[in-house]
Amino acid sequence: MTINEAKQEFISELKGHPKTKKLTFMEGVAMLVGTNIGIGILSIAHTAKNAGFLPLFFWLVVGGILSVITMLYVAEATLRTKAHLQMTGLSTRYIGGIAKYIMFLSIAVTAIGALIAYEKAAGEYASDIFGISKELGSILFFIPAAGVLWLGLKAIGRGEKQVVTIMFVILCVLIVATFFKENINFGYLAEMHINWSAIIPIFNTVVFVYSSQYVVPEMARGFAHKPELLPRAIILGTFITFCMLSLVPLSAIIIEGLENVSEVVTISWGKAIGDWAYLIANLFGLFAILTSYWGLGGMFVTNIGDQINKDCDNDLKTRFFVILFVSVVPLMLVLFNVVNSIEEALYWPGVVGGIVLSFFPILILQNSRKRGDMQPAWQCPSIIANFWVKAIVVITYLTATLLSIGVKYDLILWLG
Repeated sequence: MTINEAKQEFISELKGHPKTKKLTFMEGVAMLVGTNIGIGILSIAHTAKNAGFLPLFFWLVVGGILSVITMLYVAEATLRTKAHLQMTGLSTRYIGGIAKYIMFLSIAVTAIGALIAYEKAAGEYASDIFGISKELGSILFFIPAAGVLWLGLKAIGRGEKQVVTIMFVILCVLIVATFFKENINFGYLAEMHINWSAIIPIFNTVVFVYSSQYVVPEMARGFAHKPELLPRAIILGTFITFCMLSLVPLSAIIIEGLENVSEVVTISWGKAIGDWAYLIANLFGLFAILTSYWGLGGMFVTNIGDQINKDCDNDLKTRFFVILFVSVVPLMLVLFNVVNSIEEALYWPGVVGGIVLSFFPILILQNSRKRGDMQPAWQCPSIIANFWVKAIVVITYLTATLLSIGVKYDLILWLG
């Protein structure tokens, strides 16, 4: 590939319309797993602190099943659509114009909440490692994070794939090392506090971690040569995600106990294993935060550009102001302590995601079956596409989300 060709491909990727490339099965799985590895896996153990591991595990099972079902709905819709549309495009095509703005709202809330969480987590890491203030740590993180966002390096997928591989290896090493410690106590896993105001909101964090629906259309592009690989990659990728999301809090809890789990789990977990583990655990955390920051931040920039009908990739003036908004607003909210914790930052992305994901994939699937361009090479089996399964998806997402809102604002006192 010549320099000019590489430049053109790079610019095309920044525009969100990359040249279609064939994905191998494992690359597709890695894309899904990589999307889910981020601040959620670092903070999810802390959500169990006031409830217990078993409620967290319950929600991970429920959330994983619902996530697979809704992703398979989106998968069939993409295979019925000739144009390569992302979630916003599919929503507009199969639901209507208003859906475009609802989906953008969901993306905006998810992105801003996540970026706030990344800034807070980075401050936690810097404070713990270097002994500086959390605020200064967040500012120091902001410089390379926003700088790379400006350069658009989120488009360099090969580098991200290598980082995800390193992160996966680190996690495996930490988990294995935990089980070789003498002071582990599996009794900690049985500890449970019947506190519904702590148990129900766990669902929102789980929804945030599992929200990979937006990556399914891009996976479908990569599997255009073998569409039957798409559902298999979704199922395996979600299963691997479930295993990692379960094993990380399990490992941290059996060695620390619920009361000692830190808000960013790798800090206390690494210390409990040993000095060497503390170092690589923090390395994993920083990798997870940075790659997720670039991915979600870049996605948010692209979506803002679509909404305002501006070319945020080639119009440098527009790009500057959009990235200024995307990166500076979360930093300011962190510095002024508008958001008190990582859990709080992830709460509303989970709430909005729970509401949107309860309806949109179902409506997209139903209408694509009526107005799609072609017969798909694969379609959802009737066992997951019947009325009752769809009803369970809607009822579970909406009930858990609305109860969580009620608990948070003391509207449902009997659950407190």
